[in-house]
Amino acid sequence: MDGSEALELLDATAAAISAALDATDDWGLAGTRPGQYHSDLAADRAALEVLEGAGVGVLSEESGRHHPARPVTVVVDPLDGSTNASRGIPWFATSLCVVDADGPLAALVVNLASGARFDAVRGGGARVDGRELRPTGCAELSAAVVALSGLPPGWLGWKQYRALGACALDLCAVAGGVVDAYIDCSKSAHGPWDYLGGLLVCAEAGAVVVDAEGRDLVVLDHDARRTPVGAATAGLLDEAVAARRSFL
Repeated sequence: MDGSEALELLDATAAAISAALDATDDWGLAGTRPGQYHSDLAADRAALEVLEGAGVGVLSEESGRHHPARPVTVVVDPLDGSTNASRGIPWFATSLCVVDADGPLAALVVNLASGARFDAVRGGGARVDGRELRPTGCAELSAAVVALSGLPPGWLGWKQYRALGACALDLCAVAGGVVDAYIDCSKSAHGPWDYLGGLLVCAEAGAVVVDAEGRDLVVLDHDARRTPVGAATAGLLDEAVAARRSFL
């Protein structure tokens, strides 16, 4: 599978998810596990129907690992920011990332509230609605507008912060220069489906994303959790990681 074919598959998957959500009346909690909504389950069923038919493996937040022996795996968060979605906060997305033997190959993150589509292909750049993405040149935390996930123990040295509630979109905001950095202030709370799509979008746009504890972010384990930190520049990343490590 090449990058173009991978993006076509992700487009078809995102379209199926969107149609399933359009047909969903109940956006409340499903009662299946903490934090899982009826909308999550409907979106996941739609994604699996497309992806299993395409002959790829799947790692989904909602339903786990499917066909792990297949050489290509699509990492799926069918509804990132489902709490936002359930409350009408317009910051939630579908996040999809194709991973092969060499790592992330293609990514698609769709803001389901605005319709903005972020896509990236390994070695091919990153775009939003066809326009090339570029992060800011911010190099110092003291000048940065930072997106946060979780609650830090205090001010970490930023100029301003925002708590938006959807990791995939937060990382795309770094890639597109909407914010300068992203700091996950929770303790190993994000799964690969939360950040892999945004990670590839950032990498292809020229931003950088790492785990605060130095662990590999590209993992296909449903139990794996990480603490992603992203920034527009390497210098800003160093400061953001140091700030996050101050309360590991």
